[in-house]
Amino acid sequence: MAQLEGYYFSAALSCTFLVSCLLFSAFSRALREPYMDEIFHLPQAQRYCEGHFSLSQWDPMITTLPGLYLVSVGVVKPASWIFGWSEHVVCSIGMLRFVNLLFSVGNFYLLYLLFRKVQPRNKAASSIQRVLSTLTLAVFPTLYFFNFLYYTEVGSMFFTLFAYLMCLYGNHKTSALLGFCGFMFRQTNIIWAVFCAGNVIAQKLTEAWKTELQKKENRLPPIKGPFAEFRKILQFLVAYSMSFKNLSMLFRLTWPYILLGFLFCAFVVLNGGIVIGDRSSHEACLHFPQLFYFFSFTLFFSFPHLLSLSKIKTFLSLVWKRRILFFVVTLVSVFLVWKFTYAHKYLLADNRHYTFYVWKRVFQRYEIVKYLLVPAYIFAGWSIADSLKSKSIFWNLMFFICLFIVIVPQKLLEFRYFILPYVIYRLNVPLPPTSRLLCELSCYAVVNFITFYIFLNKTFQWPNSQDIQRFMW
Repeated sequence: MAQLEGYYFSAALSCTFLVSCLLFSAFSRALREPYMDEIFHLPQAQRYCEGHFSLSQWDPMITTLPGLYLVSVGVVKPASWIFGWSEHVVCSIGMLRFVNLLFSVGNFYLLYLLFRKVQPRNKAASSIQRVLSTLTLAVFPTLYFFNFLYYTEVGSMFFTLFAYLMCLYGNHKTSALLGFCGFMFRQTNIIWAVFCAGNVIAQKLTEAWKTELQKKENRLPPIKGPFAEFRKILQFLVAYSMSFKNLSMLFRLTWPYILLGFLFCAFVVLNGGIVIGDRSSHEACLHFPQLFYFFSFTLFFSFPHLLSLSKIKTFLSLVWKRRILFFVVTLVSVFLVWKFTYAHKYLLADNRHYTFYVWKRVFQRYEIVKYLLVPAYIFAGWSIADSLKSKSIFWNLMFFICLFIVIVPQKLLEFRYFILPYVIYRLNVPLPPTSRLLCELSCYAVVNFITFYIFLNKTFQWPNSQDIQRFMW
């Protein structure tokens, strides 16, 4: 069975890479010049490729650290020595974009290894399910699109997934080092390094909690009431954290991540903030509806697993049983939408992104729409949490805290910001039936076909510019 799974994996990877190479060729023919954010990234990478590393050569409009450019130079420069290619060739737009295509191959392999590690292998059918899940996530539309442009998303995904994998294997020093590499691609990736530490802590807490529940004479006094379980867990956490033995054990396991956290804090102090370069367009705020947008995004792309008549019936039944709780949650959600909804200037002005049209045709058309969507947000959030019920309460706590920290401070609504949390979420959902995976894969293929067709063929021009504009995520 293992050998057969190897054949499945090799076939899936080979076919995906072949299709990606064909798409890469189409992108290269259509895009001879840098597009969108590439106008900042590509010239900076080319300066690094030419050996100009001084701060005076840095483009102040770039807001991320130079991880992508350093790795790109490390990949393309040896080609000039091995094959004798000129600097003009190895530092060309096509070669630099090809670095992300190489990252995508690495991401495919890492996703497969993560599915093998995260998902239990106790069923014969799980082999094809793991390979199908890997293939599906590898062609996840929002991520797959950026395999062909010189953006930080694909490399950022590679190092974050690699760090997560090493964490799961207990190699925490390597995980923290890879977390630092991910941070060099995108500063917010430090949160996923924290998530790796949280994964370790959650595992130990779960073990201790199970031991506590198995004791004949529970040290915790019996608690009754609607929040009895919550209060019992809270008491357990307080008692656990009061033990020096427990804290020292957690410190020994997580010290590489703690050291990385101190390095990040030093960077923030010295830099005067998280963002480098142009900070005027990247100001942090409490944008709570970003959570609701992420829930909707996840529901849309995982609808075969999260949306069904039985789930809707279960949700409605739960709402009726706990109507006071859901009424309070609805009121709080409406208040958050009312007081903390922001529209970034880029969202309102840049009609090349799909989010521009989502905002204009859904949220801006009628003011009441953003409030009417609150029940859908609550259902999406509940469905996501329900799909993670196989994970421990402590793992869920760590994940949702990291999700909150990553996306809520972002003022700009952009689907790219949802890629990493979505992939980590999807990795930890129990393997769905093959039929649902095929449905999900088919939908992703259709979405990819539509987005690539529109990007390559449905071009337009702005009235005050001769440049060709294209629609993208």
